[in-house]
Amino acid sequence: MEREEYTSSEHYTETKDVEVLAHDREVTAEPKGDAVFGVQGTGDVHYTVMGWKKTTVVLLKTQIALGVLGMPTVLLNVGAVPGVIIIALICAIGGYTGYVCGKFKMNHPEVYSVSDVGYIVAGKFGREFAGAGYILFQICLTGTALVPVAIAFETLSEHATCNVVWYVIAMLVTFGFGSIQTLGKVSWLTTVGFVSIMASIITVSIAVGVTDRPAAAPQEGPWDKGISAFKSATFLQGISAIATAVFGVCGHPMYFSTISEMARPKEFTKALVICYSIMTATYLTIGIVVYYYAGQYLSSPALGSAGFLMQKVSYGIALPGLFASALLYCHFGAKMLFVRALRHSRHLTAHTKTHWVVWIGSVAFCALMGFILAESIPFFGALSIIIAAFFGTFFMTTGPSMCWFKDNWQRRKTDPSTRFWLMVAFNGFVAVSGLFIQVAGTYTGVQAIIDYYAAGTAGGPFAC
Repeated sequence: MEREEYTSSEHYTETKDVEVLAHDREVTAEPKGDAVFGVQGTGDVHYTVMGWKKTTVVLLKTQIALGVLGMPTVLLNVGAVPGVIIIALICAIGGYTGYVCGKFKMNHPEVYSVSDVGYIVAGKFGREFAGAGYILFQICLTGTALVPVAIAFETLSEHATCNVVWYVIAMLVTFGFGSIQTLGKVSWLTTVGFVSIMASIITVSIAVGVTDRPAAAPQEGPWDKGISAFKSATFLQGISAIATAVFGVCGHPMYFSTISEMARPKEFTKALVICYSIMTATYLTIGIVVYYYAGQYLSSPALGSAGFLMQKVSYGIALPGLFASALLYCHFGAKMLFVRALRHSRHLTAHTKTHWVVWIGSVAFCALMGFILAESIPFFGALSIIIAAFFGTFFMTTGPSMCWFKDNWQRRKTDPSTRFWLMVAFNGFVAVSGLFIQVAGTYTGVQAIIDYYAAGTAGGPFAC
């Protein structure tokens, strides 16, 4: 046992006993005070136990699992070169704004979710506005994650039953595993999920490279993949490409909650750098390879691009990863409701009846709302565009920029240097460009859904 004192911000120092075990496991030995969870005594739920390795996996899983499935579509919409630039640029901006989120949390350790951020930045209105947006965002993400899970079941069963049944099963499994109380305990599921989704994507990438032609291409006679370095894209296609890339990088509102459950919040930056390095390399590699071999015959999600047999194989491998995404999004949304309801009370960490009723009720609410959304708008591509544009862009760009201004604007009087004003200009640009993408991307996603229904390619809500 070692006793250590660490500081999570200049305002907050805590002394705690932890036993550091192998494989990145920290086990709390004594009650400790926390700015969010308070005292976590013997027999209570201990939230703040994650090390940086588990944090890295959680960050990767919240973003890469669904985001990577849409990256080839970015290149399909605008061409290979602009597509690569968009993905790299969005990842770079996401990495920077993620760092800003981490610094803001360190400066304000009482922050658990974006509702707390909203209160610090804009008072009571900001708290309610950001909190409502966050819950809607997590419900939308949960619904989006349920879509490929249901598609996987349909594919593996060869459409043996009504797809509503698969959505119900997906919702129930998500509810069951999403109700695990702490990210530290959920992290082993995210590890399995991350490995499975990566194995599946690699399998698809290899399969589309060795097959004669994609499953959606004409199976006889000449055919053209339709790939191009540059493509004459429409405005809607360009915005769609940007929004799709944002969807793979917009996990920022979950960063605050993740840091809150770390044993050493200062190590978040390390986890963030590793996450974005792996994520950017994966997005670019998978996007380029799958687009090159599938071209215009790309499926959405990308797991269906290599033929029916490989589609079954890839979905079978990916199923744990798809489930892990759904349960994580459900868990984050429920945890925000739970902490908001029970904060500053013993029920937050003690195993009381109130604790369990509020927690299980919060998880059930998020899972059920995600199910209703997924059944109402069963389009992975269009739904992800709307979510990324309306919610993700704000939380990834405009929100963190506001955090930066909140913590740094006073420096204009004490440090009016060129570097400071360049940072002001950059953060202002990020905020304004985010608002533009938010409006344009939402319009693009809504128009895509309208086109689906107008073309008669969509069934009604809750239809088999």
